[in-house]
Amino acid sequence: MSKDKDIRKNIGDLYDDLWGGVSEIKQKVEASLEEKAGKALPDAAKANAKKADPNELLKSNMENISGLIKSMSEDLRKNIDSDFAEDLKDSVQELPKHKEEERQLPVEEQAAQPEKAQEEQPKEPEEDPMEQLNALVGLKELKHDVKELINLVKTQKIREESGLKTVPMSLHLVFSGNPGTGKTTIARILASLYKQIGVLSKGQLVEVDRSSLVAGYVGQTAIKTQEKIQEALGGVLFIDEAYTLSKTGMMDFGQEAIDTILKAMEDHRKDLVVIVAGYTDLMKDFVESNPGLKSRFNKYFYFEDYNEEELMEIFRGNCRKYDYVMDEEMEKEVLQRICKMVEEKDENFANARSVRNLFESIVTNQASRIAEMENPTGEDLKQLKAEDIEGQSPQDDEKAEENPTEEEPTEESSEEPSEENLTEENPEEEPSEENQ
Repeated sequence: MSKDKDIRKNIGDLYDDLWGGVSEIKQKVEASLEEKAGKALPDAAKANAKKADPNELLKSNMENISGLIKSMSEDLRKNIDSDFAEDLKDSVQELPKHKEEERQLPVEEQAAQPEKAQEEQPKEPEEDPMEQLNALVGLKELKHDVKELINLVKTQKIREESGLKTVPMSLHLVFSGNPGTGKTTIARILASLYKQIGVLSKGQLVEVDRSSLVAGYVGQTAIKTQEKIQEALGGVLFIDEAYTLSKTGMMDFGQEAIDTILKAMEDHRKDLVVIVAGYTDLMKDFVESNPGLKSRFNKYFYFEDYNEEELMEIFRGNCRKYDYVMDEEMEKEVLQRICKMVEEKDENFANARSVRNLFESIVTNQASRIAEMENPTGEDLKQLKAEDIEGQSPQDDEKAEENPTEEEPTEESSEEPSEENLTEENPEEEPSEENQ
């Protein structure tokens, strides 16, 4: 009986090895058949096995291998379980079919590989929101106000968890300031901080404006606004240029959006924070225009404009973020351009956004310059030069104003010479002619 078990084991091992590689199949088939059944592969098959690659070997010797296994199963039928022998025959008959599926499998795996890689790709660790706040350029006073607010909220949360009474407080905020001063960025950081200390369940930021909330027909505004509120539950609803909701008119439904938001702030006061943002004067008028808004929005964060050096640091930050470098001359040119932007700024000046636009313009010009090179190096691709700044630099503009172009006087001098001038320059010519 032990001999039968050994034979069965050898056949099982042999069958398994058929899937592992033909070179191993060849060795194990020869050894097993010579030892147990007294049979071996034909000499011609052995000679070809040394030369052929595994796929060709399997193809050329499939019939021989299958025939030998069938023969062995027949010889051992008397000594081993008949069901095992039948399964072995069926498996051998299915072998070509399985091999065809194996040849197609890598293609299927290749098609599924991007989805699998995307599923298995590890998520990048989230940066601590307080570190994000500290890394921002400028905003010194604002950073201090945010930290004070978070400390207050955190302490009240600890008191609540300890069974102590808490001071009722509103977490809804008014952000006032000019465009490009970081209002959306601070709102996103606050959402993460609120989640971190357990005030909000999700901590996402949903950014909307009037077009996202107000519809053109009766009854539709409440539906649109409610959809955005549901999306923001557990996080922060950030309403940019919120004062546009308070427009007055016969067919204006902004007030309907305001009423829907006020109701949601009351119904979901423990899991929804609303931040309204816009220009300073307009936001003050907006909040004071409605008693419901004034009672719920009692904390103001003011965002000051960046100064020249802070804007220059923002430009440097863009360079570092996207792997660009500047030489000393380029830095000087960019700083001059930024100083001129600040000096001439109006109500459309967008602070960091304007610097971002300047950076993108310079990168575009650099790309055009690089495109004319035959074999740009890695250093060429990173280097930003003064010539990449679109138009003349402020210094060049000043020079142009002080010194008109030299071509104009040249043209005048070319037209000036006339008979009168020649006469003035040579007053003795006429008398000489008369004397003659």
